[in-house]
Amino acid sequence: MKKFLMLLIAACLMAPVYADSAKDLKKAKEKEKKEKMKEYKKEGWKLFGSSRTLDVKLLEHYQKLEELGADGHEIVGIATNVKSKSTAHQRAITDAATSYAQAAGRTLKGRILQDIADNESLDDEAAFNHFYAAFESQVEKEIQGEMEESYSVIHDNGNGTYDLQTFFIVSEGQASRARMRALENAMKESEVAQQHAQKISDFVKAGFDY
Repeated sequence: MKKFLMLLIAACLMAPVYADSAKDLKKAKEKEKKEKMKEYKKEGWKLFGSSRTLDVKLLEHYQKLEELGADGHEIVGIATNVKSKSTAHQRAITDAATSYAQAAGRTLKGRILQDIADNESLDDEAAFNHFYAAFESQVEKEIQGEMEESYSVIHDNGNGTYDLQTFFIVSEGQASRARMRALENAMKESEVAQQHAQKISDFVKAGFDY
């Protein structure tokens, strides 16, 4: 009973702390949204491809990230100095997928060099480089199906060209499955990667910093 009372008292004492933390986080996110809106207005960015207001789309974006918690990540695609708005949008989508794929490839290469090459010789460096490139290409293909477009903003450069930024939200769980599908496809034609299949598979399953 004494132990139970101590736990109850501790819980009561901690409750205000958690409440204050939640309030602080909410305030910080609201401040972040306002600062982003101020930045967009100052630099002349406008919402693209939506009948909603930018303020509403930003709110929905942050709410979605909050709902996903640690599982949710933001990916940004950028297109610059493009004459066609629709072409700029498509380039931004491709850029987001490419950036994600390159990050995945760099992480995989770093882990292989750190965890495998430290313990044994990687004789066929060219074959591994070919595998990294194949993996990145497959990730770029697979991740596009998992990226949820949140909103896009466009900037008129005043010379007949546009800059465009598209923001995506991706679930790490879905992204992980996309990376595994990419790995399976990339390894089909890579004997050198198949020799280290289990370790490489473990690397790819792991998340990475965006």
